Amino acid sequence: MALNFELVSPEKQLRSGSVHQVVVPGAEGDFAVLENHAPMMSTIRPGAIDVYEREGAPAERIFIEGGFAEVNDKGLTILAERAEPVSEIDAGALATEIEEAERTVASAASDAERTQAETRLAALRAKRDVAAN
Repeated sequence: MALNFELVSPEKQLRSGSVHQVVVPGAEGDFAVLENHAPMMSTIRPGAIDVYEREGAPAERIFIEGGFAEVNDKGLTILAERAEPVSEIDAGALATEIEEAERTVASAASDAERTQAETRLAALRAKRDVAAN
């Protein structure tokens, strides 16, 4: 038996199929989902989901920049704001994005702009941390 898993971003469907387990960076902490998990919903903080195709297999790591997870009797669905396989993260481009985001925070003209820029900067730093591990 296996868990039906779907990962969807606004751009595309990244994964769809059966897996053994998925570890999700929930807003209140990481949680693992296996087949027959109790129904639940959770917001997701920026971080990596670990997808295990089968028991004992190495995880496929995918960075997600927030979103929602729903577990129901059909499986696990993650609606991600942005998603990218960790293996495809370009460290140089990411460093440039972080520098630009830091400048945006420093030059924000209003509290709302600053808050939005700080949220983006935090997500980029989380992405850098995931890529480094």
